[in-house]
Amino acid sequence: MYVQLQPVLSLLAGILILIIPKALNFIVAIYLILIGISGLIH
Repeated sequence: MYVQLQPVLSLLAGILILIIPKALNFIVAIYLILIGISGLIH
């Protein structure tokens, strides 16, 4: 079973932003870095 990485990461980022709104910049930065790395690998 292969799960797409981007929808899972965006779901986790959205949940974390709802739980910890002050960490928005940090969460967005990590999300963008992970999406960029996954794009380079695939």
